[in-house]
Amino acid sequence: MQSFRTELENPVVERDIIELEKKIRLFREGQIPEEKFRSLRLARGIYGQRQPGVQMIRIKLPYGKMTLEQWKRISDVSDEFSTGNLHLTTRQDVQIHFVSLDRTPELWSKLDLDDITIREACGNTVRNITASDRAGIDPQEPFDVTPYADATFRYFLRNPICQDMGRKIKMSFSSSDADTAWSFMHDMGAIPKVRIVNGEEVRGFKVLVGGGLGAQPYLAHVAHEFLEADQLIPYIESVLRVFDRHGERASRHKARMKFLVQKLGFEEFSRLVAEERIANKVKSYPIDAEAWPDVELPAADVTLPAYTIKDAQKYEAWKATNAFRQRQADYYAAYVRVPLGNISSVISRQLVEALRPAVANDVRVTANQGLLLKYIQPAHLPYVFSVLETAGFAEPGFDSIADITACPGTDTCNLAISSSTGISTALELVIAEEFPDLVYNKDIKIKISGCMNSCGQHGIASIGFHGSSLKSGGKVLPALQVLLGGGIVGDGVGRVADKVIKVPSKRGPDVLRTLLRDYEANAQQHEKFNEYYDRQGEKYFYDLLKPLTDLGTLEDEDFVDWGQGDKFATAIGVGECASVVIDLVATLLFEGEEKLQSGKIALDEKQYADGIYHSYSTFVQTAKALLLGEGVSCNTQTGIINDFDKHFVETGKWPLDGSFKTLVLQINQNEPSESFAKEYYQQAADFYQQAHAFRNQAAAVTAQ
Repeated sequence: MQSFRTELENPVVERDIIELEKKIRLFREGQIPEEKFRSLRLARGIYGQRQPGVQMIRIKLPYGKMTLEQWKRISDVSDEFSTGNLHLTTRQDVQIHFVSLDRTPELWSKLDLDDITIREACGNTVRNITASDRAGIDPQEPFDVTPYADATFRYFLRNPICQDMGRKIKMSFSSSDADTAWSFMHDMGAIPKVRIVNGEEVRGFKVLVGGGLGAQPYLAHVAHEFLEADQLIPYIESVLRVFDRHGERASRHKARMKFLVQKLGFEEFSRLVAEERIANKVKSYPIDAEAWPDVELPAADVTLPAYTIKDAQKYEAWKATNAFRQRQADYYAAYVRVPLGNISSVISRQLVEALRPAVANDVRVTANQGLLLKYIQPAHLPYVFSVLETAGFAEPGFDSIADITACPGTDTCNLAISSSTGISTALELVIAEEFPDLVYNKDIKIKISGCMNSCGQHGIASIGFHGSSLKSGGKVLPALQVLLGGGIVGDGVGRVADKVIKVPSKRGPDVLRTLLRDYEANAQQHEKFNEYYDRQGEKYFYDLLKPLTDLGTLEDEDFVDWGQGDKFATAIGVGECASVVIDLVATLLFEGEEKLQSGKIALDEKQYADGIYHSYSTFVQTAKALLLGEGVSCNTQTGIINDFDKHFVETGKWPLDGSFKTLVLQINQNEPSESFAKEYYQQAADFYQQAHAFRNQAAAVTAQ
């Protein structure tokens, strides 16, 4: 590949980009194993697609925020490196597809010109931190969570404690008890609370831990009903340390936080978290929310360009369903429905320029794949609608039953079983043509995923679908698993949808028609859908939909998935949501050496807590290499530490005064002082050198 260099204002980012280019070159030359390289590129937001030879790039937008300049920059980058499409995700990211691996360093450098990162957007890291899109303008919020979400994002970006965990970590900040960021389904979730102490208002958070969707959904545990705001980041750090040390690493299907909490029990998990506090970089992390920069507002006396509204009736529906008055009483905010989360770079630039005079320089990507425009003067709402109408993005019914959330499915994802985008389009058509009044219904949510992993959040939908397959007459056909009854209760309480029945995918529209007609006919006055579901019970809906499962009436089209021309066949690739376990001894020793080098850099820069954690990682990676050399495989860092004592120290293979466990776990027995950091680093360096000598000696004996 051609060497690429850039001069960026941020030397940390520049070092990252140059390192990425170097690793790509070494991978191309065959000097880095493919599985190891996969882990490295994922942590840089570079994700393999279903189509070979190209990458999906995930752009990390903390709490979904884009300035207008960033939106334009992403559009320009998509044109130059991708296909000119921006895909908005349920994690408030933006993804672009079909990117050449060799061009990713240059792509990253172009994004950084407007302070946009792809670092840790994928892989076994702290993923994008999401938040209620209304944060800062929510009439129900006790305070704006944006500064706290932002501080959390910045604190854990490049933090050594979360660079190579057993699995990914997802966090959310809700703006109020309405819990619109779904704290109950995250590894960690925070809901703002206020208490009065000695006549003073004290900010804090209700903190939840261990939630998750996927094939086995779990609702999160309440860790703190009220944790003072300055204690939030130290608590998160302690949790991540426990997850890194005790979390599963061999089986990715059991490696999420929810499984560790289940395995240990929440009481023991909490005890281990408390043990880690002494090792934390900080014991208190106050955030000066009052110093948070003001939003750049549109000029109060701006003169807008001339405009016309083509459909006045649609404008009234749009205003009723997509706009709301902010807690700042003089302003409105307006949502933009983005079908399937896809918006072109051309339309994006058109919107940026046309909207600039009328909206704040703070656009939020929403968790249902739309956009939120803020600080619109009431008199400017018609103009904003006209701009959206001209661009083809003025449909009413944001976050209604008509606004379906769907992952990309088989369009690009390796794990997808059947199409989610095709069925989503078909279901939206059913609502538009047969149930048009439901555009005002924001009670019922429809969410679709291409597989059981719930990237489309089907597990918390009122009506959810995930891709599957069925067999009939020796042939395979695309299918949909139907789930009902999921959603938000509030204040950290959620509902996981029930798996009710599986039907051929082409019958998805009939499923929706049947459910909605039954609800319209039999629901009591003002009875919400989930209330109706609870009253009737799962068996009622199974019987209601059972006729649609009859495989004796299949037609040829039932064997072709939505939007496809060929007969259906399951073609699931290797998922890349986490790195694969590396069992090459030399590679692990090399990683140990890299951790040691990172530790030295951190000490030189007086970042003692970071240096200590790099030293800890050196111990673990090096011990793992030696154990694998003896044929011993471990699935947790704790297991590695214990097994090293068992197979090396206790057998006399490794002379050590005391146990390896005692040596390594000094990390959570000491404050991160300069003296301990330097002493611990030297012990790790000595251990690595001894390991290198041990391996060389073993190789020499084998050669004889």
